[in-house]
Amino acid sequence: MSGDPARAELDAEILRWMREPAWQDSDARFAELARALFRFQFEHCESYGRFCAGRGVTPDSLPSWRAIPAVPTGAFKELALHSFPAERSVHRFETSGTSLSARGTLHLDTLDLYEASLLPTFRRHVFPDLPEAERASVRVLAPSAAEAPHSSLSHMFAVVLRELATPDSDFVVRDGALEVERLLLDLERAAASQTPLTLCGTAFSFVHLLDALEQRGARIPLPEGSRVMETGGFKGRSRELGRGELYASIEAALGIPAQRIVNQYGMTELGSQFYDSVLRFPGEPRRKLCPPWARVVLRDPVTGDTSGADAAGSITVFDLANTGSVFALQTADLGRPAADGFEVLGRASGAEARGCSIAIDELLSRAAP
Repeated sequence: MSGDPARAELDAEILRWMREPAWQDSDARFAELARALFRFQFEHCESYGRFCAGRGVTPDSLPSWRAIPAVPTGAFKELALHSFPAERSVHRFETSGTSLSARGTLHLDTLDLYEASLLPTFRRHVFPDLPEAERASVRVLAPSAAEAPHSSLSHMFAVVLRELATPDSDFVVRDGALEVERLLLDLERAAASQTPLTLCGTAFSFVHLLDALEQRGARIPLPEGSRVMETGGFKGRSRELGRGELYASIEAALGIPAQRIVNQYGMTELGSQFYDSVLRFPGEPRRKLCPPWARVVLRDPVTGDTSGADAAGSITVFDLANTGSVFALQTADLGRPAADGFEVLGRASGAEARGCSIAIDELLSRAAP
């Protein structure tokens, strides 16, 4: 826990919210914590404080939490954005990239909030039908946290295996490659024993699995109750496949229908994740849902103005789990409102990306020498 009393008090209050057995969504509670956290980060993250002051926004002049300036996720490649002394860092998560490209880095002085946020969110959206005392049989199509110590996704899956999965559960990627034969054997055993199986991993790791099944002319229908959780990653390492085609291929090869496939929207720079609603609210339109301690706002990507009620815009995330860095983040993605959640439309480009670029330039120009 943080050595700063104000930060420790904030962490304790946010952790209390995350650990409540029943989610209590409260705009007033969020607004109060957001204002307090903005004040702390304004005062303790010097480059962010300068950035906000340069935009005419300070804790004392803030009209609403929605007016808190958001930092583009790309800025994490350029600056060490943390609100604690560097020597207190205990872990870091890094974005994917080549050895020659800059990687965005999230510095952490505690993993408590990250883990406290991910567990109830994962359980509610991926295992809403799992009794509290039971665990699920899970196979993770991604590298382990030991192989990828700075991957937030691998750490997330390690926590899920530790807290929510049966002893036979495991990672099935070793040395950067999918352990195809081992995984196919696990699938066959689950099918024969009629034991529901949960497959988690990056979208393109599922492409590798589907290719392996196709090469063998195999189809392994998994038992009722099985499900898939997929997210982004492994881009460019296999053939391209649209999400609709991917889901149809998973159903054809494994017997898991699209309504039991949950997509996760998350990123290295965030402490919380967002999941599809399909398992939690079956039969309703698919959309991403926020945990109570996070909010998504859609903004005009250049002006920063809040989009209209039905308009698409740049996805800006306010995530109270990010107490140690900056909790207001402007992503490079576009989205649109969807009932009580949102839909992700894809990556921004052209004029949309220009807004992020301008903000990064401002942030760097106001960084301390």
